[in-house]
Amino acid sequence: MTALSRRDLLKAAGAAGALNLAWPLSAGLSPAQAREAAEALGADYDPAPFTLGVASGDPQSDSVLLWTRLAPDPLAAQQPLSEIVEVGWVVALDPQLRQVVARGTTTASATLGHSVHVPVSGLRPATRYWYVFTALGKQSRIGRTRTAPVGSVASVRFAAANCQAFHDGFYAAHRGIARENVDFVVHLGDYVYEHGKVGGVPADHVRDHEGSAAFTVADYRRRHALYKGDRSLRDAHAAHPWFLTWDDHEVVNDYSGTGGDAPFVRRRAAAYQAWYENMPHRDAGHAVLPDPEIHRVRRWGDLLELTVLDLRSYRSAQNLKDGSILGTAQKSWLKSTVDRAPEAWHVWANSIMLSQLRGRPGGSYMFTDQWDGFLAERKEILNHIHTSGMKDFVVITGDWHSAFVDDIRPDFDDASSPVIGTEFTAHSVTSSAYSAAWNQTNGPIMGAANPHLKYFEGNRYGYDVYEVTPTRFSTHMRVIADRRDPVSPVTTLTTFHVDRGRPGSYEDPATKNSPAQWRRD
Repeated sequence: MTALSRRDLLKAAGAAGALNLAWPLSAGLSPAQAREAAEALGADYDPAPFTLGVASGDPQSDSVLLWTRLAPDPLAAQQPLSEIVEVGWVVALDPQLRQVVARGTTTASATLGHSVHVPVSGLRPATRYWYVFTALGKQSRIGRTRTAPVGSVASVRFAAANCQAFHDGFYAAHRGIARENVDFVVHLGDYVYEHGKVGGVPADHVRDHEGSAAFTVADYRRRHALYKGDRSLRDAHAAHPWFLTWDDHEVVNDYSGTGGDAPFVRRRAAAYQAWYENMPHRDAGHAVLPDPEIHRVRRWGDLLELTVLDLRSYRSAQNLKDGSILGTAQKSWLKSTVDRAPEAWHVWANSIMLSQLRGRPGGSYMFTDQWDGFLAERKEILNHIHTSGMKDFVVITGDWHSAFVDDIRPDFDDASSPVIGTEFTAHSVTSSAYSAAWNQTNGPIMGAANPHLKYFEGNRYGYDVYEVTPTRFSTHMRVIADRRDPVSPVTTLTTFHVDRGRPGSYEDPATKNSPAQWRRD
């Protein structure tokens, strides 16, 4: 029997004129009806009140942030809970939770969606821990996390995921991530999609309130709860600590955080609040709402420096002569980070493509919502990296729903401009890419138009795993066989390497014959 994706089911329901019965966020559904509709699309939930699972994030050498959210009715606009609920937590050295190293209680308030964010300190470096929450006489699933090492490190493995539209398929990629032997996960944005167009069905067929798009805190909470209804996503959160950035669909497509009228400002604040409530995000020690601080630098011993960027909150409009994608304060911070960079691999978590991308030779840029819309600032930042002497620079990127490998140059239009780094853009988890026919036609055109582009593959879905040693940075492109299958097998499509001290990447000979729509030989 051929598997049906969520997208297939939604299309079928729309054709039958019954989409309100199929889309869980439709207007007029009770929480029970919404859950039934979600389960019809393959969702399930952990036992109440910990229906959305557990997670950890922002691991440091002596601490980690633990998260859960109490949601007995996950798709309800308001939870059937007291204003304040006491929540216990335990951290141990073993999965049976016998060797307890920390415990405590905290409160979950209705103000923040009964979410819990516990920064646990006093932990050992480079150590695996297990944790659990209790509330209302119930216990959550047991999560696993780990702390960062200090000093000399022989290797680190981590994964990156991005772009996981619930209506486009099942999260077999997250099932793969949950099973990977990695130290942490980086999510590169588009964790949820705000819009009301689902399964190819016009938004106005979904619900009267602007096509079921999210606008209020309750709307965004329900959307996050729907996405966490995919067990594989909850499993990936419970298996590893995560670092987080965001892109546009956590709020609204192609938005600028510094623009907009009053309704947009309210919408952005609602989206940011719901994002914080549903993520293992460590705040910066000041007021979290309505603007969580995303950008930060974290080190994995002496081997890796991870710089997490926020490319939405502070950006100006696109295509301005003096436009900024970083904002004044973040740009100054980023330059200072480059100036004091240690001897290590320098990895930027970057939600949208840094490298130039023209649609045809000599033609215009394909998308100016990415760094191509902020040319002067990109050149300024890349020249700063070059003149500072920072080496071993790698950028990991999401957003495009396809895989790219690019050389990074301070001036992409100057063939004599030196290669200073490599950008790896990962496949999406589920979000639809261009058609196979489009990829076949346009892969070579993009290759001819962008001399720094080394590889393009757009027909698959998955995630990347990075394996880093003192001498080499390797990117393994993991792909699933079929996003319609929640247990789709995972394979490695290809592997690229960057050697320490030698800017630029090369494909592993063992995988160089794998399918792709463009390779620069």
